[in-house]
Amino acid sequence: MSATLAKGQNGPLATNDVVISVQLPAPADLSALLVTERGKVRTDADFVFFNQPSGPGVNLQPAPTGQPASLAVSLNSVPPEIDQIRAVITLDDASSNFGQFAPPTAIVSDSSGNRLFEYQITGLQSESIVIALELYRRQGAWKVRAVGQGYAGGFAALVTDHGVSVEDSPAPAAAQAAAPPQQPSYPPQQPPPPPQQPNYPPPQQQYAPPPGQGYPPPAQPMAPQQQPTGEVSLSKDRPVSLVKGQKVTLRKEGGAALTFVKMGLGWDPVRSRGMFGNRTVDIDLDASVIMFADANPADYAYYGQLSSKDGSVRHQGDNLTGEGEGDDEMILVDLTRIPAHVTTLVFIVTSYKGHTFEQVQNAFCRLIDGTNSAELARYTLTGGMPFTAMAMAKVYRAGGDWKMQALGEGFQAKHPGEAIPQLGRFLSVH
Repeated sequence: MSATLAKGQNGPLATNDVVISVQLPAPADLSALLVTERGKVRTDADFVFFNQPSGPGVNLQPAPTGQPASLAVSLNSVPPEIDQIRAVITLDDASSNFGQFAPPTAIVSDSSGNRLFEYQITGLQSESIVIALELYRRQGAWKVRAVGQGYAGGFAALVTDHGVSVEDSPAPAAAQAAAPPQQPSYPPQQPPPPPQQPNYPPPQQQYAPPPGQGYPPPAQPMAPQQQPTGEVSLSKDRPVSLVKGQKVTLRKEGGAALTFVKMGLGWDPVRSRGMFGNRTVDIDLDASVIMFADANPADYAYYGQLSSKDGSVRHQGDNLTGEGEGDDEMILVDLTRIPAHVTTLVFIVTSYKGHTFEQVQNAFCRLIDGTNSAELARYTLTGGMPFTAMAMAKVYRAGGDWKMQALGEGFQAKHPGEAIPQLGRFLSVH
C-alpha cells in the first residue's frame, strides 16, 4: 500500500531502484534536474529530458501514447556530490496552465511497479511547469519529498534558475527557450497543508506598530537572563559556543567571508512517566526562517513553502517528531543570492499542537559551513519556559558583513503566520 504525501511532507526510500511517474489529463513531459546542495546542476549533463534521456543514475523511460515518460532512478549510481533529484512536469502547450485541469499526481514506485508514495499536486493555477517532488539525501540515506513548486516563467526560467545553459540545451519550444529568466511564481494562497496541519494565512505585508505604541515587551527568557558578552570570532578548530545575545561575524579564520551556510535546528521531546511506563509526548515543532526588508517581511521558507522565491533560502523539509540524534530540520542559506533589500533573517521554531517548550529538551541551533559541513557555532537552550514559539537566532547585515546573533526568546505562536507580527522586536541591532 502506498503512502499519501501532502506538500512539504517526506518519507524514507528503502529500495535502491525507484521509478517516478505522473498522472494528469493533459499532454506533458517529465524531466529531472540533478542538483548539488546549492540547488544547481554541475553541468548541463545533469539535466535529463526528452532530448537528453540519460544522466548519472537517472534514465527517462518511454510511456504509452498520451502519457508522460517516467524516470528510472538507480540511487546507488547517483554521484555523491548530487544532493537532490528534482522531478519536473512541463505541459506541452506552454499557453495552457495546470489550473485548467484536474490536479496531477506524482507517483514513486519500486522497480517491480509497487507504489511507494503518491502526491496529488493541488493549488496550481497559472503555472505550466511544476517541480513535483524530489529525491534527496539525508544522513546517508535517500528520502522523497513532496514539493509542488510551480514556475509561471516557462521552461527557460526553470532551467536557468538551476544553472543549466539554455543556449546549449534544446528546449521544448523556441519561444520558451528565448524567454528571459524569471523568478518562480507561487500561488497567492498557501497550499493545502499536511493532514495534521492547518492552512496558514499569508504573512502580513507590514506590521509597524500604530503611533505611540511599541512592540510587545521581550518575552521572559528560558534561563536566568544572560547579558551578551560581545562579539566572538569563528574558529576552525572547534565550534563557538554562544550564549544568549552573543554575536559572531560570518567570516572564517583568515578573514574570508562565508558564502553558503546551513542552520541546523534540533530538539527532543521530554519523556514522561505514566502508569504503563515512560512515554514520549507527541510534539510537532516546525522550523521556519522569515526574511525581512528592514521592518517588513519580504519572504519566508517553512514546511509549506520549502524555498524562498529567489531560491536563496531552502528548507530541507518537516520533521514531525524530533526523535533521533542530530538536526531535526535544516535550512540552507546562500548568502550570495539573498536580495539586496533583505536585511535580516529570523530563524524560529513553532509548536503546531500547542505544546510549550517546557515539554522540549536539548533544543539547539547550529551554524554550519555549507562548503565543508564543518560546525562553526552552536547555541543551546537550557531549562523550559511556557511559550509555544521560540526565536532561536537571526542572521543580519552589518555594513558589508553578515552576522549571526543567538536570540533564545519565547513568545506565543503555533505557526509562522501567527509568529510574523511578533518578530519586530528582534530586528534592531544591539
